[in-house]
Parts: sequence; structure tokens; C-alpha cells
Amino acid sequence: MVRLLSTLIMAALAGAAVSGQVLMERNISLQLARAIGEASMAACKSDGYEVTVAVVDRSGDLKLLLRADTSNPHNADLARRKAYTARTFGVSSLDFAKRTNGATEFSGQRDLVEVIGLGGGLPITVGTERIGGLGLSGAPSQEADEKCARAGLAAVAGQLK
Repeated sequence: MVRLLSTLIMAALAGAAVSGQVLMERNISLQLARAIGEASMAACKSDGYEVTVAVVDRSGDLKLLLRADTSNPHNADLARRKAYTARTFGVSSLDFAKRTNGATEFSGQRDLVEVIGLGGGLPITVGTERIGGLGLSGAPSQEADEKCARAGLAAVAGQLK
């Protein structure tokens, strides 16, 4: 009886493994990350700002980091965390900052590791699918960081379809 039960369980588990599906996920390529990063930096440079740009992939892992020659050391970490926050929550990091400010039902999200409530990060999407995140740090305001990030995404909008 034990042997029969054991055989049935093994057969059920084997059947479950066979019926699993392969996930097909889109992700940001290095080439696309570079195009977004360079366009974002160029937009900031035209406004007179020297910034750091970070792009993370769909998993939130760093794909690209570009630092202007005069960027401050902390800008790299801030840019990466802004990109991670935007990728994680699917909204701009400025919207995340506003949504989690004060005693709201979302304020505890600010305590998550690597998340930061500062503007300058945007999700990178194809339709509704998040394939990465973009973060900038170093402009004189969070809104200026976000403006440059939006320009970077606008420059490659045709490739995000």
C-alpha cells in the first residue's frame, strides 16, 4: 500500500512538472539602456546639469550607470535607487514619494530596502509590462531630474512598443 501511494505521489509530481510553462518575459537590452541613458544625460546637459543616470532591468538589477565627470559620489546610489523604486512600483519615484509621504496606508513601503522617496525615477514599459527603470540624480531639483528622465524615454519611445 505504501509503495502504491508513493508511486502515485511521484506520478502526480512528475505530471505537475511537465505541465509547467516556460515564462517569456521582455527585458531591457544594454543597447536600449545606453540609448535612454545618453538621451537623458544630453537633456540635462542642455539645461546645464551634470547628472548621473542609472538603468535597472526588469528584476531591478543595475544594467547601466553613466556618471558625468563632475557628478557627486552619492548621485550613483541615488540614481540607482530611484530607478529601482520606479521599476518596483510602476510609477515615477516622485509619485511614489507623494503617495507614501506622511501617515498613509502606503508609508511603510518607504522602509523597503533600496526604495527611495525622491523624484527622478521613471518605469520603463512596453505597453503595461515593466521592463526596467530609469533614475537620474544631480540636477538642482527632483522635478528637473524627472524632466530629463522623461526626455530620455521620449527619445526611444518608438522602440518601446
